[in-house]
Amino acid sequence: MKVLVIGGGGREHALAWKLAQSPKVQAVFVAPGNGGTALDARLGNIAITDVKALREWAQVEKIALTVV
Repeated sequence: MKVLVIGGGGREHALAWKLAQSPKVQAVFVAPGNGGTALDARLGNIAITDVKALREWAQVEKIALTVV
């Protein structure tokens, strides 16, 4: 499953970090992310802040779960 976490703070980093540990999760993306999430190889920062563009990206990537 692919997961998208929306936000750029420490809480979002903690959520993304924990989600990435699950064997059921194949990829975790964070929008827009932060310096901490950028350093973790298991997480991908997405530099999209426009809601419509983010929705379209999530549909193309087949994101199964979004955490706001």
